[in-house]
Amino acid sequence: MAIGPKRGLAEVMRDEMVMKDKIVDCLGEAPKTIPEIAEALECPSHEVLLWVMAMWRYGTVVEVEKKRTEEYSRYRLNLKQ
Repeated sequence: MAIGPKRGLAEVMRDEMVMKDKIVDCLGEAPKTIPEIAEALECPSHEVLLWVMAMWRYGTVVEVEKKRTEEYSRYRLNLKQ
């Protein structure tokens, strides 16, 4: 994961459109958690969280049902879109 100075919210969200395609490619393989996506993209997990939540809000990704409440949520592409 990339470690460096923390970027501001506006700067992180400016990258959303570029990162959306990379996240879609990453989730095309299988459902993943935020930390798994962050590791695959070599990006900080707090930034990936913002991008995935924006995609979730607009229906691009959906949350996969968890078996246990203490697990990380997994996200997959919304096949209905």
